Amino acid sequence: LKKAIEDVRKAGELIIAQGMQFNAGHALNYQNVKLLSGLPGLKELHIGHSIISNSIFMGMKEAVREMSRLIKEGSHSGLGA
Repeated sequence: LKKAIEDVRKAGELIIAQGMQFNAGHALNYQNVKLLSGLPGLKELHIGHSIISNSIFMGMKEAVREMSRLIKEGSHSGLGA
């Protein structure tokens, strides 16, 4: 997992260097979003599929609340840096 996060971080640097916006999407879930949300230069997280899937079990309000919490923790922790 550590290598995969590092690969995404390096890809993000290349994307930004080419003048494009660095976003993350496919395969984001409640287990890995915290690690990715702290990556430098990341502008958007496409997390709708994971939220909708989890809302079946925990309800939409709680699914959004939990995802928001994880993103905030990750973006403030420096885990992705």
